[in-house]
Amino acid sequence: MKVLYRSIWAKCFLPCLGLALGLLPALPEAAKNSRPNILFCISDDQSYAHTGANGDPVIQTPAFDRVAREGLRFVHAFCDAPTCGPSRSAILTGQHIWRLEEAGNIHSTLPAKFATYTEELGKVGYAVGFTGKGWSPGRLEAGGRSANPAGREFNNRRLAPIRKSISRRDYSANFDDFLSEAKPGQPFCFWLGTHEPHRAFEPGVGKSSGKDPAKVVVPPIFPDNDIVRSDILDYLVEVEHFDKMVERAMASLEKIGQLDNTIIVVTSDHGMPFPRAKASLYDDGSRVPLAIRWPRGIRNPGRTVEAFVNLSDLAPTFLGAAGLRTPEMMTARSLVDVFAANVTAKRDEAFIAMERHDGCRKGGKGYPCRAIRTAEFMYIYNFEPSRWPSGSPDASVCARAIPYGEIDSSPTKTFMMEHRNEHGVARLAELAFGMRPAEELYDLKNDPHQLNNLAGKVDYLKQQAELRDRLFAHLKKTKDPRALGQAAPWDYYPYYGLRRNKDWKVDPRRQPDN
Repeated sequence: MKVLYRSIWAKCFLPCLGLALGLLPALPEAAKNSRPNILFCISDDQSYAHTGANGDPVIQTPAFDRVAREGLRFVHAFCDAPTCGPSRSAILTGQHIWRLEEAGNIHSTLPAKFATYTEELGKVGYAVGFTGKGWSPGRLEAGGRSANPAGREFNNRRLAPIRKSISRRDYSANFDDFLSEAKPGQPFCFWLGTHEPHRAFEPGVGKSSGKDPAKVVVPPIFPDNDIVRSDILDYLVEVEHFDKMVERAMASLEKIGQLDNTIIVVTSDHGMPFPRAKASLYDDGSRVPLAIRWPRGIRNPGRTVEAFVNLSDLAPTFLGAAGLRTPEMMTARSLVDVFAANVTAKRDEAFIAMERHDGCRKGGKGYPCRAIRTAEFMYIYNFEPSRWPSGSPDASVCARAIPYGEIDSSPTKTFMMEHRNEHGVARLAELAFGMRPAEELYDLKNDPHQLNNLAGKVDYLKQQAELRDRLFAHLKKTKDPRALGQAAPWDYYPYYGLRRNKDWKVDPRRQPDN
């Protein structure tokens, strides 16, 4: 009898206690009976606005729109860092970039001591693979890894040439190859990462495909002219290529009867490759599209989710959905309560950060900054305001050997640089290329694209102080070396990218200075 009571206690009381203490995930009933598959689809450089479901009048994204319609559409989703490698490191590890040492920089590494959701799933029998761009760019061997943390690579299948700018990798066919190798009944986790819409684009392909430049919504951070409109159209064509790959992958899942038991996530690593977007903390650089579909685990599908989300939240979400404990080092929060339509904790803020992007300043240094984003405001703290935010105008000190090298070369950038002293361009060019103060504050209701810095204005001093305190309290809680006054060696970690400028070197043993 004692054994029976002990068994009942273990089966009933312990799980309830675990849930009360937050030790076990509160899983939907279906997930307890069958571990779900995971299809994670990530584009390369796509801003929030550029999907049909999010309101763009030109682009055609039927796959994203279907996932949003049959699942959840998140309107406050933010990358952890608006730069490729660090953003992908945060997604994999479920941690802020300031906790990841070298992985806080692009063209760096991801130290093996940091657990990833892919590795944790692999330990319990998941088949794990990726195609296209997984964790990248950088050198994994330097961090003690022998394989891409996104999984085993599947990149043998090729497309017939489409356009000069679009990769010939057939991402969805590579996904099919992965599915064919999975064992019967084996749950799987696949990373479908396209190289699109990363630059460069084929000039004029948007117009030649029949898209109307007059219908383009030009963000107010850019001049509105034919050059910019055509550049945006070329970008939208590449976003559509990504969406087509997602659509084909979903069709493959439907064909084998696994669509409804698969968590499908569609998102991007950060914002569009344009000035004051990618490699900046502003919304056009950090706010990303996010839709998640999982019929067996999401209640009341079709919802628009207002809760604030960082992409790092996906790691504990995937582990929780699979019934696994989240490693203690992962500080992000699972979205399982959002899936269940029962948000149990406040989700009213997101945190974004930057360290070194491409080393386009004297000595290869970065532009360290942190931000807190709420529904009403964005507050940014720039730790080194004496540095050029978008890279030095002097191309000779940039690893990429281009002026303002944190911003990718493009027709839009070239136009803004060449006309930066003209009416209608001068202010936008200064915002894109110029220096910034230590603190920035933006009223999002009146200034959704963050053009007017209110930091220091008398009417906003209270909000500025409150957001500064909230930001630094979170940084200290999550052990950001910069907020704790500790050594912050990101300026001096090795740079493994193509260094066209040979004049600067980095020494990881050195300590930061100004």
